[in-house]
Amino acid sequence: MQLPTSVEASLIYQAAAHLGAVTLPIISIYGAREVSYIVSQSRAKVLFVPAYWRGRNYPSEYQALRGNTDLETVVAIGGQDVPDCMSWEELSTIKTEGFESGRAGADDVCCLIYTSGTTSDPKGVRHTHNSLLWEWRRPIFADSGLYLSNMPAGHITGYGFMLRPALLGVPQIFMDQWDPDLAARLIEEHRVRAGGGTPLFLMTLLEAAEENGADLSSLQNFSMGGQGITPQQVRLADQMGFRGARVYGSTEHPTVTTYGPRDGFNSRAHTDGKLDTGNEVRIVDDNDADLGVGQEGNILTRGPDMFCGYSDEQLDKEAFVAGGWYRTGDVGKLDGKGCLHITDRKKDIIIRGGENISSLEVEACLLRHPSIRDAAAVAMPDATYGEKVCAFVVPEPNVELTLKDIRSHFKTMGVAVQKSPERLEIVLTLPKNSSGKTLKPLLREKLLQEQ
Repeated sequence: MQLPTSVEASLIYQAAAHLGAVTLPIISIYGAREVSYIVSQSRAKVLFVPAYWRGRNYPSEYQALRGNTDLETVVAIGGQDVPDCMSWEELSTIKTEGFESGRAGADDVCCLIYTSGTTSDPKGVRHTHNSLLWEWRRPIFADSGLYLSNMPAGHITGYGFMLRPALLGVPQIFMDQWDPDLAARLIEEHRVRAGGGTPLFLMTLLEAAEENGADLSSLQNFSMGGQGITPQQVRLADQMGFRGARVYGSTEHPTVTTYGPRDGFNSRAHTDGKLDTGNEVRIVDDNDADLGVGQEGNILTRGPDMFCGYSDEQLDKEAFVAGGWYRTGDVGKLDGKGCLHITDRKKDIIIRGGENISSLEVEACLLRHPSIRDAAAVAMPDATYGEKVCAFVVPEPNVELTLKDIRSHFKTMGVAVQKSPERLEIVLTLPKNSSGKTLKPLLREKLLQEQ
């Protein structure tokens, strides 16, 4: 399903779970290249897309998938008489009498969701009914009142935002795309109690409320994650009357840490939270030997809401440590109060507005440009999105390249526009170590010095 956050998407997600089918949410910004890879590797049989949304004609973009994959049916939501597609109305009229639902077990895979990471292609993360039920039934969400589901439906967080309220019998409001002015009006009008997202969501929401005079006093909590969160952003939420907090998780392990109703400002703003019920964390050195409290090292996690492995089993060999511990790829420490502090990450990713972007994927696209000899993609700090993509490029001799040229090339490649570089640095050479690996910390340092 590559759908915006909507009633139709929620119904499809719930129906697939009841039927024992495997749901595969796809981020709406993904283009033909990413979707083709995901549909092909997953061997998906049915694809749900909007007929037309935000300037894109999804069915026409994916015509080639029918002949190159296992795809049998495309359902176009919101359109009539779309060529070679079933409409939502047609789907709704299919007779279901006598249909037997699936016989899935609680530990069977029910969700396959692809995420960018250290590989050039997205990785398929497999979750079971049990791992997601544990995630959605956490006590902190049990009495959230009216919920604002504003995160993208193809993201693990958006998927949970849509299904958790349905599971708990809590009413919710769907936003198919983020509009801070509309969000502020909805919160005031419907007395919304719970929401969340990246700091971008919080900051633009507060700005809209101040500008329009909207009343956000009904909000009880606003969880934040996905990119660097500053103490000032948590303080702004507190000043508005609802508690801001940093939390830590990933597609593979959605909620590693959380915060409690009695947690003070310091723990919510200066740490990444306390371990949630059932979760465990180990801080280890590069030989997987445990380190003590306050010592910085590699973060391993384990818990009941953790995924059960990747769709490509070869990736599991590097992802897991003996005993079922997951290598997060992040670096951090535990303090004496049991709070986790994320200090760095080993994974070569860029987190733009809460979405992971693989540096390797960006570099692979750059190197397919005929005028580029060598390239590196690194995270560029950004006040609004947390990070953006910066490309360091070594062009072929006597060639002039502009950012416009690079972005046009990415568009032609069919990748999501958010992965396209937003800054271009032309260099004669890239710094390398003795084995020929690009020294990206030096490139990131260069960007920080220029701020």
